[in-house]
Parts: sequence; C-alpha cells; structure tokens
Amino acid sequence: MSHQKFNLILNSREFITPRVMKFSLAREDGACFEYTPGQFITLHLPWEDMVLRRSYSIATPALQAGSAQEIDIAVTAVESGRATNVMFNLRPGDRIESTGPFGRFVLRDDPPVRYVLVATGTGVSPYRAMLPELSKRLAETGCSARLMLGVRNREELLFGADFEAFSEAHADFDFAPAFSREPQSGCHGYVQQHLARLALDPERDIVYLCGNPDMIDEAVVHLKATGFNNPHIRREKYVSSN
Repeated sequence: MSHQKFNLILNSREFITPRVMKFSLAREDGACFEYTPGQFITLHLPWEDMVLRRSYSIATPALQAGSAQEIDIAVTAVESGRATNVMFNLRPGDRIESTGPFGRFVLRDDPPVRYVLVATGTGVSPYRAMLPELSKRLAETGCSARLMLGVRNREELLFGADFEAFSEAHADFDFAPAFSREPQSGCHGYVQQHLARLALDPERDIVYLCGNPDMIDEAVVHLKATGFNNPHIRREKYVSSN
C-alpha cells in the first residue's frame, strides 16, 4: 500500500485518560482512509516558522477490508511540548496536512501461533486497530493472543474497556494490564517484568512490542536470552519529542 499526502479534518476530540486525548479525523476529500491495522500516519503541524512532523498509530479497528471513514489517534500531553501545544489547541473543523500510512508493524501471514502483544501507554493504539483481524484469526486459524498493557495506574488504562469487552467475547484472548504506580495491585510493576512470568515458547509465540524504547530494549534482551530470534520479535518504538 503506497502512502499519500492528504488533508485531514478534525471531527472531534476528547480526553480518554487524564493525559491522553483521542482525535477523530476524516479525509477532507471524503474518501475512505485505507490502511493496514498497525500502521501510522504523520501529521505536518505548523509551529512558528517551521513544520513539525509527528507520527501517530492509527487506533481505529478497520471494520471493512483495510479502510475506515474516520480514524482515531491517541496523543499524550507532553509538558511544554510544541506538538502538544498545536494538537491540544485544535478544534473541530480544523485542517491538518498528513501523509501515510506508513509502517510494517502489522499482523503477518503466520501459522497458528500465540500473539503476545505488549505495549506501554499509547503504544496500545495499533492493537486496538488489529482487533477485527485478531477476532477472525482466533475463530478460524487456531491462534490465541495475550495483550499486556503497561500504564501508571487504572485511570490511564487506554482503551481498556474495548480490550476487556474483546476478552469477554473471545476465550482465546487475555487482557493483562500492569500498573507501575499501584503497589497494592496484583498487577503491579513494569509490563516487561511480567514477560518473565509467562511460559513463553520461542517456537510458537510471536511477541509484538510497541511504545517506550526502554521497555522494548529490556524486553528484547529477555526474549533473546530465552531463545527468541528476530522473526518472532516485532517492535515499534515511540520516540518522545517536544
């Protein structure tokens, strides 16, 4: 799928956690947005005498084959961040120049496997987009999946209701949040620390890692020490920028 340059119109925006705002966007030309779940778009944001380029994973489940009339992105507020200043001052009807979709952090044509999907914060966005395809694979191919999301506390459980509902509807899907700042929780700790508690199989499990670079680097060290090779480790780092 080739990428394009296009304008997006902001339809709506809302805080979905104390620090994360969801932006719902549509193409200005009215066309459906075509993408593979797991990909991202790049927004071109005017700032003083320059243009900031910021990339955000598409969080919208593709209800039809690789397309949606409206797409969601999740943006974390960064203190004194230039992109935060631009994005959080947008209002419905505003136009944003964009390019995309980009990225290879997608579900591939794998044999029956267990997908272990690991994320921190907004790194969970691509997994939300993958839910319809995961539903199909769970039903038809004998796959299973476990989603592990690391956040500070329960208030920051991004798209948690979606993943909990999906888990209730699919016996072969587990949703396992980890809370770094809730020591009283049975799910306390950083999400990468919970990988060591799983009976991971380097022959059958495929691990996706998305979000904080430190989380990803620590997880990769653990996975390679337990026999995983690169084809069974798929990663997308979110590099923070102001």
